[in-house]
Amino acid sequence: MIEISEPIKTSRLTLRPFTERDEDDMLEFEAQPDVARYLFNEPRTREDNAQELATRQQQTALRKEGDTLLLAVDLDGKAIGYVLLIWLSEQNKQGEFGYVMHPGFHGRGYATEASVEMLRLGFEQLGLHRIIGRCDPRNDASYRLMERVGMRREAHFVESEIFKGEWGGEFVYAMLKGEWRASRWAQ
Repeated sequence: MIEISEPIKTSRLTLRPFTERDEDDMLEFEAQPDVARYLFNEPRTREDNAQELATRQQQTALRKEGDTLLLAVDLDGKAIGYVLLIWLSEQNKQGEFGYVMHPGFHGRGYATEASVEMLRLGFEQLGLHRIIGRCDPRNDASYRLMERVGMRREAHFVESEIFKGEWGGEFVYAMLKGEWRASRWAQ
């Protein structure tokens, strides 16, 4: 079990539960079409952003299989994105992580820094054996991030689902606990 009671500090960021004060920051990036392009939701309106924020405020712990931990990526008091960890299987010690960042903060290593901490939580605190990440094959930045943190591509599903009105594919990346331990991030 993981429950976030204290923020997680990295060299430049704070990963913490979402609060009411994040509503405008969240809308600033979530309303952008290029952010929603590879997500299942459309660009957020003020109304559905408020509903999503209320949901995120409850996602502060992994107590049982199926739970999602979702944390704001905070840079100097501004929410510039989020990272998440889903507990997929308790028996098989499987998880999934993901991330979304404000486009104005791309290319500075923030998503990598935050993602490494979610992998650390999954492997070192929750005791997962395997963590996956998934993305649209057209999302170069996303799959490059997964490769940068040491994940390997395990699958490429071609035209596997109708996604926003057209056939879409999916890359699946994974990392095992032993690979995590051997990575430069675990040192």
